[in-house]
Formats: sequence, C-alpha cells, structure tokens
Amino acid sequence: MKILTEKDLDVIGQNGSATLAPRRMKIMIGSASCGISAGARGVEDAAVKAVKELKLDAVVCRTGCVGFCQREPLVDVIIPGQPRICYGEMTPAKMRALLTSYANSSTLPAAGALCRYTTEENVSQNTTQQYPQPANGLGEVKAQSALDFFSKQRRVILRNCGAIDPLSIEEAIARGAYRGAYRAITKCTPKEVVDTVLASGLRGRGGAGFPTGRKWETARIQSSDVKYMICNADEGDPGAFMDRSILEGDPHALLEGLIIAAYAIGAKKAFVYVRSEYPQAVTTLAHAIESARGHGIIGNDIFGGTWSLDVEIRRGAGAFVCGEETALIASIEGRAGEPRPRPPFPAVKGLWDKPTIINNVKTLTSVGPILSRGAEWYAQCGTENNRGTTVFSIVGAVKNTGLVEVPLGITLSEMVNVIGGGPRGKKAIKAVQTGGPSGGCIPASMFNLAVDYEKLTGAGAMMGSGGMIVIDESTCVVDLARFFLSFTTEESCGKCAPCREGTKQMLRLLTHMCEGTATPADLDNLQRLAATVQKASLCQLGQTAPNPVLSALRHFRGEFEAHIHDKKCTAGVCRNLITMRIDAATCIGCGRCMKVCAADAITGSAKKAHVINAKKCTRCGACKNVCAVEAVISV
Repeated sequence: MKILTEKDLDVIGQNGSATLAPRRMKIMIGSASCGISAGARGVEDAAVKAVKELKLDAVVCRTGCVGFCQREPLVDVIIPGQPRICYGEMTPAKMRALLTSYANSSTLPAAGALCRYTTEENVSQNTTQQYPQPANGLGEVKAQSALDFFSKQRRVILRNCGAIDPLSIEEAIARGAYRGAYRAITKCTPKEVVDTVLASGLRGRGGAGFPTGRKWETARIQSSDVKYMICNADEGDPGAFMDRSILEGDPHALLEGLIIAAYAIGAKKAFVYVRSEYPQAVTTLAHAIESARGHGIIGNDIFGGTWSLDVEIRRGAGAFVCGEETALIASIEGRAGEPRPRPPFPAVKGLWDKPTIINNVKTLTSVGPILSRGAEWYAQCGTENNRGTTVFSIVGAVKNTGLVEVPLGITLSEMVNVIGGGPRGKKAIKAVQTGGPSGGCIPASMFNLAVDYEKLTGAGAMMGSGGMIVIDESTCVVDLARFFLSFTTEESCGKCAPCREGTKQMLRLLTHMCEGTATPADLDNLQRLAATVQKASLCQLGQTAPNPVLSALRHFRGEFEAHIHDKKCTAGVCRNLITMRIDAATCIGCGRCMKVCAADAITGSAKKAHVINAKKCTRCGACKNVCAVEAVISV
C-alpha cells in the first residue's frame, strides 16, 4: 500500500497495533547482537516449542535491545489485562519453566523477573500506555523505573528499541514512525524544517556537537542541482555499540530522520555508511529500506508530492579514520579512506564535489520526534546549550553495563554510581574514559561534572560517539593511554607526518614507561610531542589522538612519575614494574594458581598458603586471574 495521506499512515498503524498488542500472550525475545551472543536463539526455540507442547494461546516474536545488555538474554511477556514483565538472563530451561508455571496457574512467576513495566511512553505520538497493577506475587517485582539502570534515563533516540519487531514497518508506524516526515514534506518548506531543527537546539551527536540545523542550512542555500545526504553509521570506538543497537532495534527511526534531512537540504540521493562488522544491522536496515520503498516512503513522489529520494547502503571496511567526514566521502567514492584539508567543507563541496551533509545515527534518529512534536518540546530536555538526550554505552568496572539514554547535563556521578550501580568489585572506581580513542580520562574526584560538550572538553575529554569506559584501581592509566594510542597509531591513514610519525613516537615513549626504561626527559618529550600532534595533524583523528595521553598527564601525572622515577606501577599492571606475591592470610591453598603457572614458580600444599618464587616468576598474571579469593597481589 502506497502511503499518500495521513489516513494511510493510520490504516497501516492499526495493523501494527494489532501485532504490538495482540489479544493473547506475547513473548518478546531480545534479539539484537547482544542478546543473540548471550543465547537468545536457544531461548526463542524453547519458547516456540513450549507454546506448542503446552497448547498456549501465545505468540513468540523478536525485538531489539532495551539497553540492559548485561542481563541478556532478555524476555518480555505481555498478557492482556496484566503488566508487562521482563525476565533477565534467560536460558532455554528457564523459559520452559516459566511457561509451564503459567500453564499450570494462569499467572506469571515472580521468580527470575527483572522488572515490571508500569507505563510505556510512545514518544513520537505523545501518548503513554498504562499497565494494570500486578496481581499475586508480581507486586514484589520492582517497577522498571525503580531500577537504578533505568531511573535516570529518558528514551527519545531509543524510543522503540525493545518495543517493536524491527522487521515490521507496521509496528514502527503504529509507534509514530514517519509522522514527522509526513509533516515535514507535506506541510513545511525545507527552510521551515531547518528552522525547526535549529530552534530545537539539536547538536550533532557524533562528537564535536555542531548545531545540526546550522549545518543543514549551509547545504540548503547552495545552488547546486545535485546534493547528497549521508548517515555515518561507521562507529569504530572500542566499547561503543550505540549505532548498531539502533539499526538492529529501530531502523525506521533512522530512515525517517534521513528522509527529513534530505528534504531539508534538497538532496535526492542518500547513503547509509555502515561498517561491515555489523551484518545483522545491515540486514535489518536493508529490510527496512525495502519496506519503506514498498510503501512509497522512499522512491518517487513521496507522500504524493513531487519530491523523490533514493537510499543506498554502503559498507565500510572498518577503518576508524572513515569516521572523519572527508575520509568517509572518499571511501564512498571508491578511493582510499583518507581525509583532505577543509575548507571547503562537505556542506559546500562534498561527495563527488556536490554539497553533502553527514550526520550520525543518533543525530538523525532524534529528528523525527522533533518534527512531529515540535522544537519547543525537544528543547525542554537537557540544559541551555545542550538540548535533548544522547546515548552512551557504559562498560567496564561497574555493576550495570549496557546502553543508556540520558538528558544532557546529567552528572558523571549519576552515570557511574546510579545508572552504572557503582564499582563492580572491591576496588574503588578511579576514572571514566569518555570519547574512546579520541577522548580522555576524568578522575573520580571530578564526577560532579555535568555531561555536556563544553564541560567534558574543558576537563580534557570529549563526548565523542558516546563510549564511556569506567576503570577502577586495578587499571594502570599509563597502560590505558598506551592502549588507546596504539589503536589510533594503527588506524592512522598515514597521509600527514604529524599523525603518522608523531603517534608512533608517542607510543614508543609510553612503551618505555610501561617497561620501566623511560627517563625523566621522556615525560617532557611526551607532553611536547602530544601538543604538536594535536595542533599540526590534518584531520580530527590525528588532532584528537593525543587526548588520552594529555588528559592522563593532566589528572594522573603521579602515575607517570612513579613509572619513571620509582620504577613502580601502582595499579600492579605493567609486568616489568611489579612483583607477584601471595597474601598468606588470604590464601586458602586451593592450588588453582599452581595449575596455571607455566613457569612452575608457585609452591605449596593443599589448604596451606602458597608461595611465589620471585626469581622464577614471569609476572604474567595468570595466577592473579584465577585466584578466587584475590590472594595474589601485584606490588
């Protein structure tokens, strides 16, 4: 069915509503990459088999990730007249037991339930579904909003992830997809669309935070007869997986934003540049594009008008430098992914020398609700110069890991100690690394800092694509800086000397420090070299590569000095600077450390404290990794 009017959207949305809320039990299996890797396919098979054998009136379907990746596989069960219940860390056996319990009692078990939904917001349409109060033992199950992980979140970008079948355009439309695009194309001029996005305060979610509307306006006023719109879905930061989850869970949200942006600047051709390492995201997005094309949302004479748009997927080869706009453009053109000097900026001269706008997934996914609900609504969230929400992947030494969407302006303490749940183990949290290889470390003493573009940059870090890695006292900051610099050194395209040679020399100095062979002069040389690379490199990859080093020197200089002057790694990580020993008072004599020691450096008898021979020990850390009582200490 071709969608020509708003009534057509209503009709298709009604079909989607019928599957979103069927008049029977609905079993939703979290089937993004995180869920599949945790065993979601086996859980799904068990659910299908149990429904058939127990003769339950139920439907089993797949959905995206709600963000709590640590608790995958996640299964949500909705029964008409009852609350939506989410079960975490499911297994085929648990799935079978859950459905058997329901078949015998007609109620869902409270055991194993992660949370229950009291409400569910439909962001695009400004409606809220109220779920019934729980009966029986389900009243003891925590409400979703009461869980620390969800308590501070506000879902706009992730609005439909975990709520819809990502392969169903009908369900996406039932949740408000393409309403903003319909309003933009049929009721607004391109300038009015740009003005709305400007008034919303939306800034690019890819790193620098440039105002999105201003970027669009630059391309809109260009007189070229051909323009291009590009979505950068090539996230390459270690520990970042936001774009992947959005593409896997709600691809139509991205397509709607892409359509609105292309209309606003006057582009009739759009590309989505996705990394090849995301096969499920590519498959899901390709299906969404064909579904939208089948309904006339992509193609000729969209919504019965005269404007047309074609959308094509281009797969990247995993080069981190292609996150930079001009390198990405070169890759799409079939050339090596190398940046070029700017200006001219892509908005003036980009893909095939035509005006081109590049926005990332989170930016474009924010656009639909802005057009359907208005700029003022969006601007109410966040802070004065940092409006709206953004998505972070929070990983590392915290209890709760996964994807979180929060209003800009939230503090790092709320992110780490509330949403993240605080330290995962016995060691205190030392810092948080934001912005990936281009970002920096912020110490725990500064966790009252608000998460926004300016404040993070002022602290020596950056927003970046949204990766947030929490580290505790067991992490050596010098070694961490070396890790990130080794990544950017490897990913450098080599086009300019400051990045190509400077990062190698910085890495050499950091390696000397970790190996205990550095001199006091090396520390000063590292600082000067980092500043030079930052100022002289051609593109953002080189200009931001020193950030992890400079922020570590700024906030943790004492650790660098200990490596150089005292030949000591306070975190007990750098092998040449530590001695392994076993705490006799803690050791239970289990023998695990002896079994994994390749150097035969550990001796001892059962149930008695073991001893490490320092002369034989290679300080590989294997004994420390397997010790169940943390008796092995590196000093």
